[in-house]
Amino acid sequence: MIETLSFLHGYGARVLLVFGLLLGLWGTYHYFRNERVSGGFRSTYLIMTGITPVQGLLGLSTLLLGGHPTQGLLHMVYGIFATLFLPGAYLYSRSGNARRETLVLAGASWIVSIAFFRGISTG
Repeated sequence: MIETLSFLHGYGARVLLVFGLLLGLWGTYHYFRNERVSGGFRSTYLIMTGITPVQGLLGLSTLLLGGHPTQGLLHMVYGIFATLFLPGAYLYSRSGNARRETLVLAGASWIVSIAFFRGISTG
């Protein structure tokens, strides 16, 4: 059981990293073209925001069943950061003009990609 959860947690981390990088590229493209982000971008961002805590629950389940990350606390800090940062950035982006929204969401995607990568590397 631990092996399966550990595999899903590791696989999910890589999927989220790719997700974040693609959203970062997509949002940056919109920003430099002076375009507002599309509804597709927003919904994809919200999907990433929803998948991130599921990823954390997989990791927590693995931990509770006896698994452990290599650098325990630091690994968990990156996950907690991503889980709180993504919805916070989304809410913050909604209180400004379209260009600011694009900048905040693209920037948040890049920042969370770094957190996902660091979480993977602390293993």
